[in-house]
Amino acid sequence: MKTFPDGFLWGTATAAYQIEGAAATGGRGPSIWDAFSHIPGKTAEGHTGDVACDHYHRWEEDIELMKQMGVGCYRFSISWSRIQPQGKGEINEEGIAFYNKLIDGLVAAGITPWVTLFHWDLPLALQLEEDGLLKPSIAYRFADYARICFERFGDRVKNWITLNEPWCSSFLGHGNAYFAPGRASASEPYLAAHNLLRAHAYIVDVYRKEFQADQKGQIGITNNCDWREPASDSEGDKAAAQRALEFFLGWFADPVYFGDYPAVMRERVGERLPQFTPEDAKLLKGSSDFFGLNHYTTMIASEPKQQVSGPGDIKGNGGMMEDQQVELAGDPEWEQTDMGWNIVPWGCRKLLEWIDKRYDHPPIYITENGCAMPGEDDRQVALNDTRRVEFLKGYIGACHEAIQNGVDLRGYMCWSMMDNFEWALGYTRRFGLHWVDYETGERQPKASAKWYAATVKQNGF
Repeated sequence: MKTFPDGFLWGTATAAYQIEGAAATGGRGPSIWDAFSHIPGKTAEGHTGDVACDHYHRWEEDIELMKQMGVGCYRFSISWSRIQPQGKGEINEEGIAFYNKLIDGLVAAGITPWVTLFHWDLPLALQLEEDGLLKPSIAYRFADYARICFERFGDRVKNWITLNEPWCSSFLGHGNAYFAPGRASASEPYLAAHNLLRAHAYIVDVYRKEFQADQKGQIGITNNCDWREPASDSEGDKAAAQRALEFFLGWFADPVYFGDYPAVMRERVGERLPQFTPEDAKLLKGSSDFFGLNHYTTMIASEPKQQVSGPGDIKGNGGMMEDQQVELAGDPEWEQTDMGWNIVPWGCRKLLEWIDKRYDHPPIYITENGCAMPGEDDRQVALNDTRRVEFLKGYIGACHEAIQNGVDLRGYMCWSMMDNFEWALGYTRRFGLHWVDYETGERQPKASAKWYAATVKQNGF
C-alpha cells in the first residue's frame, strides 16, 4: 500500500473557458479564446467553447459528482470577462453571483475551493484596445481584477493561483500562434512572459498588503513543465537537459524565487529578454507561498548535432528552439497518450526532485496531471478507461516516491474533472474522469473516477 502523509490534499481541476459555456450569457464579455476559436481553421473541426460542458447551468450536478469522488479540493478558474466584461471598469454582478453560488456550493459540500485567477482567457477588449500581454500596463489591469476577486470571494476562498501556465500564454499564444491570440514572433513570447510575471507579482502584492492578514489564505503561481532526461552521460547532453529545464520552467520560476531569469537565458536570448526594474524584481522574489506544478510528460534531451531553427515542435518544445538549442526525442519503448505525449512516471519524480533542490525545498502542489487516451469518443471505451487508471497509478506512485525521498509535496489535483474543450484540439481529446456527452450534456463517471475515489478515501492505493 502506498499511503500518503496525513492531510495530503486530493483534488480535481478544470478551467472556465473549457467547461462553463454560456459564453454570451449573464453579462459575460468575449475573451481572446472566443474570438480565436471562431476563426475558421484555428481549432479542430471549428469547435468553440460557446456551450462546452454547460457547467454554468450544471454546476450543482458537477459538485455532486465531486462529492461522490470524495475529493478534498476543486481547482477551477474564474472567467475575467464574466467579472469585468471589458477587462476593466464596470463589474458584472451576474458574474459575481455565479461564482458566489459555486463557491458556496463547494464549501457546503466540504470541498475546498482552489481558484485560478487567469487560465488564458484574457478579455478581448484588452487585446484590441491595449495590446493585451504586450503592454506593461496589463500588470495593473490584472491587479485591479484580482482585487475584485479577493474582495468578493476571499472570505471563503483561501487558496489562490494567480496564473495558470504562463508559458502557454507566452509561447503558444505569441511564439508559434497555436493558441489565442494567435501571434507568431521570436521576441513577443519574452515580452508577454515578462508582463505576466509582473502581473503575478502585482496581484500577490495586492493580496499580501490588503487581504492576506485578515483572510488568512495562501497565494501562488502554477507553472507547467515536462521532464528532460539527458540522452547520455556526456557533459553536452547533461547540459542540454539542464538548459531545456531552465528555458521551460526556470523562465517563470527563477524570477519568482530568485528575482531574475536564468543566466543561460540572459546569455542566449540577449536583448530580446526584458530587464526587471529593481522594484519589480523585489516584488517578484518570494512572491509564491507554494510551488504549483502542472506535469504531463518526459522527453530525452541532447546537444544538437546541428543548429536547431524555427519555433519548434509544440508537443515537445519547452521554449524557443532557436534560443535554447536542444534536440528532443522520445524512446520508442514508451507508451503514448492520445496527445502523443510519452507516459514516463519516473520523469515526474525526477522533476519534483529537481524543483525541490533548485528552489530550496518549497511546498509543492501538483495542480494538474492526467491524460487523454485514444478511442474515448466511444462511450463504452471511455467508461472502461483502464489505461487512464494505469497512468494515474504510475504518476501518483511517482509522487509517493518523491515524498519518500524528501520532497514536500502536499497535494495532487487530477486533470480533469470531466471531458471538456481541449483548446485548439476542440472536443477531439478527452482528459476527463467523467465522460461528457456534448450533445446532451450528460455526465457519467469513468472507471478512473471510481478508482480515484477509492484512492482519495484510502489516502493511497
